[in-house]
Amino acid sequence: MSEPLDLLAIPELNRFKVKFQGIQEIYNLACPMSPIDFMQNRIASLLANSVAVINALEMARQYQAKFMHFSSSVVYGTREVHGGNKVAETDLGIVDQISERACYDEGKRFAETIVNTYRDYYGLDAKMVRLFRIYGPRMPINQGHMIPDFVVNALDNKDLVINGDENFTSSLCYVSDAIDGVLKLMQSELAGPVNIGSEINVKLTEVAEKIIQKTRSSSKIIHGDRLLFMTELNLPDTTLAREQLSWMPIVNLDHGLDKTIADLRSSKTIKELPTNW
Repeated sequence: MSEPLDLLAIPELNRFKVKFQGIQEIYNLACPMSPIDFMQNRIASLLANSVAVINALEMARQYQAKFMHFSSSVVYGTREVHGGNKVAETDLGIVDQISERACYDEGKRFAETIVNTYRDYYGLDAKMVRLFRIYGPRMPINQGHMIPDFVVNALDNKDLVINGDENFTSSLCYVSDAIDGVLKLMQSELAGPVNIGSEINVKLTEVAEKIIQKTRSSSKIIHGDRLLFMTELNLPDTTLAREQLSWMPIVNLDHGLDKTIADLRSSKTIKELPTNW
């Protein structure tokens, strides 16, 4: 998406009859999301949060499509900025615009500015959702995402590494709940931004212990250095989503972990099958 995309020039899309039916909805999630490769992806993050957003919005203009932009809780800044309190959509964030993380954090803020400006200037039906920490099946492994890496290491009886101390906490919202919230927002008259996430704060040591127990693993929990991209994020105030969208997360942590473990166990088994079958 860092280059303009001409859908009519892609033969594989002919069967979707874009020329005649157009596009009704665009969901923009494009952005590198590998904590372990964060430094190498800084330019890609800049482009994804600027040029790619503009290109996606121009496509929405071309087809008069509804547009959903996926933003992030990082726009609020760190927990310290808000004193550990939950953050609502009306809260202003403070972000260091020249830090090593700025290409992502400040980039997400600039992307919101782009979407809001296009909506006001061109009258686009453009909406924004601010996702907090989401987890679930099909997350990439060995990329610094703690939940899938916890599960895979537990299945192999390897150490579970928490990139932070024993007090490192996070909110965790299961992916199907997040999708439900996004779809409700798209179908509503609300433009956003709207917080989507869990208001429950959990210690990652407790999450790791649950995974060890559920996988019947002999793994140990160890603490490593914090990754630049893996920080304690703010907790969301989801009052707006509850009152305007009738949304709240319904999948509890235990159920979500069970589904995530089952998926990763299956994926791991498939990858380990002999290739000459």
